[in-house]
Amino acid sequence: MCGFTGFTNTIGDNGTVLEKMMNRIIHRGPDSAGKYVDNDIALGFRRLSIIDLAEGDQPMFNEDKSLVLVFNGEIYNFKELKAQLIKEGHTFANNSDSEVLLHGYEQWGKELVKKLRGMFAFVIFDRKDKSIFAARDMFGIKPFYYTFMEGSFIFGSEIKSFLDHPSFKKELNEEALAHYLSFQYSPTEETFFKNVFKLPPAHCFTYKNGEMVKERYFRPDFNEKDGVLEYYADLTDAAVRESVKAHKIADVEVGSFLSSGIDSSYIAEAAQVDKTFTVGFESPDGDRYNEIHFAKQFADTIKVENISKVITPEEYWNTFPEIQYHMDEPLADPAAIALYFVSKLASEHVKVVMSGEGADELFGGYRIYQEPITLTAYDKIPFAIRRIIGKICSVLPQKHGINYLVRRGKTIEERFIGNANIFSVKQRNKILKSEIAKKAVTPAELCSKFYKEVNDKDDITKMQYLDINMWLMGDILLKADKTSMANSLELRVPFLDKHIMELAETIPLKCRVSTITTKLALRKAAEKTLPKRTADKDKLGFPVPIRVWLKEEQYYNRVKTAFTSDYAEKFFDTSALVALLDLHKSGKEDVSRKIWTVYTFLVWYERFFIKES
Repeated sequence: MCGFTGFTNTIGDNGTVLEKMMNRIIHRGPDSAGKYVDNDIALGFRRLSIIDLAEGDQPMFNEDKSLVLVFNGEIYNFKELKAQLIKEGHTFANNSDSEVLLHGYEQWGKELVKKLRGMFAFVIFDRKDKSIFAARDMFGIKPFYYTFMEGSFIFGSEIKSFLDHPSFKKELNEEALAHYLSFQYSPTEETFFKNVFKLPPAHCFTYKNGEMVKERYFRPDFNEKDGVLEYYADLTDAAVRESVKAHKIADVEVGSFLSSGIDSSYIAEAAQVDKTFTVGFESPDGDRYNEIHFAKQFADTIKVENISKVITPEEYWNTFPEIQYHMDEPLADPAAIALYFVSKLASEHVKVVMSGEGADELFGGYRIYQEPITLTAYDKIPFAIRRIIGKICSVLPQKHGINYLVRRGKTIEERFIGNANIFSVKQRNKILKSEIAKKAVTPAELCSKFYKEVNDKDDITKMQYLDINMWLMGDILLKADKTSMANSLELRVPFLDKHIMELAETIPLKCRVSTITTKLALRKAAEKTLPKRTADKDKLGFPVPIRVWLKEEQYYNRVKTAFTSDYAEKFFDTSALVALLDLHKSGKEDVSRKIWTVYTFLVWYERFFIKES
């Protein structure tokens, strides 16, 4: 696991600039560094040594040095691919998975990406024709950012490395702020930095003579087959265990995160690691936000060590600005901070951990997926009438019962934008000052392209498909990569595997979600070796007591200071923000997610646009 950065064209002192850019991401690879610089390109690399510790340094060349590679990630089927390439006459200089990319590109060209099993973002520069080929893995586990500025094509694992390039112009993308207020993350290819983009998951591109040609090489294809639950549970168990085995390949010790839920417990049991890691939080509510005792009980059951830490409110709040710096873009998921602390804890003991990300999206695990099949007497009313009732209720004060009527008056395409839906368009425009932000397209419009791709599927499959394409990359995997790499820790996600995806696409709806529970096939598979109470347990995932802390005077005042700051005035109606804060403190309504979303942006903005030179 590593990080890279680079740019095209000569800017004067390429080597010095590249060194500064590399130093920005030293946390991604503290073990060693390497760079390649010529008149056409500068490539920088920071390495965290995991496989082939002695010979896996980058940038890496092929035999005749016509190709040069920088690569972040792991290729789990590199031994099989290497064997194929040797049969084709290729000669290897080391035992790293990185070299397989070079020879694979020589042999198969851009078709290489379809053969890869793993998590990756990489760049291959062809010194002969001056072209660049780059790709990102099918789920977006590893990040890839790029921009075009003043004749330079700048790219890398983290946006912050761009800050040291003399051609980089730092500007806020105000339209991204509007989208973020609804989604709690940046949901498009654009980022919060104007003219900086993300390469989407499952995409590759060729860049030559100033032109980028981008294409998608994989798209989830849910075509369920017939079969009973027990059959799919057996297939799932076999696939999970095979994936875990592949993901465990390393020349260093591997550990596992462990919450109290099924996903991380299943991975920890299947991996047979020696060490697991858990965090919990101090809270006036007692143990509601502390899963440590559940995790320790389970760890004892599978006879592995559990190392844990209780995080104080002071630690959480004081570390928050630094965590937002590592995110590159604001992410208002409170669990990101929990993930940072459990990564920090794990990094004191191991270099690699496994985690349970992706199980909910692939197997149908979120409770909201039950909504389309949880019918009530109200649903017997014709949809046209429910739509009218919903429109009337949409102008009333937002309360639980009212929200239900509004949602039941909309189609799934209109009401579901993912697992977070923080501010409606009307609500966000009420607090925003920026006319650019106010004119941003609606969340439903952003989601529409993905819904169109599965317009013949049932509503639950549509929800899963949307989450795989948006929520998974924008929230789940963003925080997984950035919080782990901030602590020089490699995080592996066995559920997000090529072979598991192939299976998940075939599982019938009746084996994914019911009115009683979710991810039925996965739970049934886990029951084979896990205690039933663990296999059936609802998802918590290191819960964070934000709503409780925001009512405490010191944290209320900290947020209020940010809400009334000069930089908050630039973007928001600050009186509306304070009113929101007071509403929550009074206990009349829980608007903690809205407060946290705005506060997160302000903390991020202060770090990058005020404190950053």
